[in-house]
Amino acid sequence: MTKGRESKPHIGIYGRRNNGKSSFINCLAGQDIAIVSDHAGTTTDPVKKSFEITGFGPVILIDTAGIDDSGELGQKRVDRTLKTLDIIDLAILIIASNSWGEYEYGLVSMFRERDLPYIIVHSKSDQEGPASDFKEMIHSSTGSSLVEFSSYDKRNYEDIISLIRTTIPEKSFIMPALLGDIISYGDIVLLITPVDVEAPAGRLILPQVQAIRDILDNDAVAIILKEREVDAFLQKTKIKPALAVTDSQVFKKADASVPDDIPLTSFSIMLARFKGDFENYLKGTPAISKLKDGDRVLLLESCTHHVSCDDIGRTKIPRWITGFTGKKIEYDVVAGLDILPRPITDYSLVIQCGGCMITRRQLHNRLNPAIKAGIPVTNYGMAIAYVQGIYERAVAPFTREGKGKNSYL
Repeated sequence: MTKGRESKPHIGIYGRRNNGKSSFINCLAGQDIAIVSDHAGTTTDPVKKSFEITGFGPVILIDTAGIDDSGELGQKRVDRTLKTLDIIDLAILIIASNSWGEYEYGLVSMFRERDLPYIIVHSKSDQEGPASDFKEMIHSSTGSSLVEFSSYDKRNYEDIISLIRTTIPEKSFIMPALLGDIISYGDIVLLITPVDVEAPAGRLILPQVQAIRDILDNDAVAIILKEREVDAFLQKTKIKPALAVTDSQVFKKADASVPDDIPLTSFSIMLARFKGDFENYLKGTPAISKLKDGDRVLLLESCTHHVSCDDIGRTKIPRWITGFTGKKIEYDVVAGLDILPRPITDYSLVIQCGGCMITRRQLHNRLNPAIKAGIPVTNYGMAIAYVQGIYERAVAPFTREGKGKNSYL
C-alpha cells in the first residue's frame, strides 16, 4: 500500500476486531465509507478512503483489520495492518468495553518506535463508558488521555476533531518547495531532460513535472530542452540561467555544457533534498570511495517499472560504481517497498532513488534501518555525481559549502 498525495495527512485506525473502527471512520466521514457489521473481522485488509473531515480538512483514513485476527489467514491480515504504520501521520487506537491488554500495549509500543503521534479512543461508549480507574490506568501506562466516543450519539466528536488537528505533525500539512528557496521572482531555470528509452512515451517523468510546477509557483521561468540542445541554446540566446537542473544520467554532458558560474544540480538530488535524508546522504556518499572487493551495495528503487537493458538502477549505477572503484562489488536492487533479500547489515552502502512515487515518511522509514546500523546511505543522483567527478558542484545549490568542483574527491 502506498500513500497518495503527500499534502493529505494519512490517519490509520487500529484496534481489535469488532471494537467499532469502521463505525468511527463512517462517523468522521459523515457517510458510510466502511462496512459495519456485528460480526468480528468484517474488515479484512487495509482500505484507504480520501475525504474531508468537517472542521478539519482533507485526509486519507486507513481502515485496518483487527489486530487480534487469528489463524494463518488472520496473521497475514495483521501483517498487512502493521505495514500501514510506515505510511501514516497519525494513529488512532480504538478500544471498547474497558478492555486493554497485550494487543493495545503492542500497538502503542510500535507507535513509539516509529515516533508516531497517536490518540486513544474508547468507542461504543453509549453502551459502556470507560470506568474512572480504567481511564487512570490508560493515562499512567501510556501518558495519553482516553477520549470517550460513540458513533451513535457522536459524543466528543468535536473534541476528537480538535485532537486530530493538534496531534498531527505540522510537517504533514506543509509541502516544502522543491526549488523555491533557491530561486527568485523572474529567474530562468534550465531543465535538461533527455528523451531516451527510459522516458515514458508522450510525457515527462514526475520529478520533471514537479520541477516545472514548482518553478511556476515561484513566479520564475522554466526552459525545457534536451541535453544535446544546451550548447546551441546558450550560445544563440546569451541567456544566463539562475539554475540548471539535469537528469542524472547526462550529468557529465550537462557539466560540460553549463558554464561553471551557473549552479547545476539534478532532479534526483532536488528530490533528495526535498524528501530524502539529505544530511545523511551528504555524509554517506563519500563512502563510495571506501568500497572494497566483496562488498555488497543495496539499491532501493521506490517504484516499479518496465526494466530496460540499460536501466539506471540495475545496470548504469552498478557499472559506474564498479568502474570508479575498480572493485568487485555485489549489487542487490529492490523495487517498491518489497522485503529486503538479506539483513541490512550485509550491505556496505545503500543507494536510494529520488523517491518521487513514495512519501517522505515512507522514504525515511526505508532508510532508517541502515542509518541506525551505521551503514552509509546516499541517493541515485548524488552517487552518480560523485563517481563522475562533479559531486560538489551538484550539491552546492543546496549547501553553504563548496564553490569549486571535485574537491570532495
